Amino acid sequence: MTCAILDDEPLALDLLADYCAQVPGLELKGQFDDALVGLAFLQDNPVDVVFLDIHMPRLTGLQLAQLLPQPGPRIIFTTAYDQYAVRSYELNASDYLLKPIAFERFVQAVQKVRQQLQPASTTAAPVSVAPADVTPTAPDAMFVKNDHRLQRVAFDDILYIEGMKEYLMIYTATGKVLTLQSFRRVEEVLPPDRFARIHKSFLVALSRIEHVERGKVQVAGRLLPIGDTYRDSFNSLIKAYNLL
Repeated sequence: MTCAILDDEPLALDLLADYCAQVPGLELKGQFDDALVGLAFLQDNPVDVVFLDIHMPRLTGLQLAQLLPQPGPRIIFTTAYDQYAVRSYELNASDYLLKPIAFERFVQAVQKVRQQLQPASTTAAPVSVAPADVTPTAPDAMFVKNDHRLQRVAFDDILYIEGMKEYLMIYTATGKVLTLQSFRRVEEVLPPDRFARIHKSFLVALSRIEHVERGKVQVAGRLLPIGDTYRDSFNSLIKAYNLL
């Protein structure tokens, strides 16, 4: 299955290209940070699927999708904004990936396209993501939008994350990163065995917990509250880690 990537953010291009390289049977034919250049390529070089960012200068992903030859490639939109989901499906998009994009979610989208491209009469078993002797490398970091760039944040560096209305402040061993993102999206990316939500406004790295006392958790010298909603699940998780 052939594909192309269109995204004006270099880090997003690199991340998706790396994901493509990890999925056997998925061949990357081109990656473009200019929508018009990418459109010209696709008009002369048909591919099976296009990973298409929505917010791009000169031509948005939604506009570009309508200019592709018909019948054209399957479209998987990639964006940091969820308000375009309905419009994307009106354009018959195969999937809609919200940044930061987890590798597992990327693979799901690819598999969906594989199934869509199979002939209706085909009764063969679903195509596996990788041969039995190939294990995709689990991601060790996530990319979050910070100012006008995608910033890489290693999981090992994260101390805790604090919610600030529409924003999240990610506290790391080397500093702070402010990003326009929801807890829901970040929780989908973070390894659940290494991080825990303890409050509507706080998520912590379990390995960074210094101590737990009277309904609070200390991380990096700061006491963070444990919310009633999360208390039981957090206590069970701590016991599972033999920390109590």
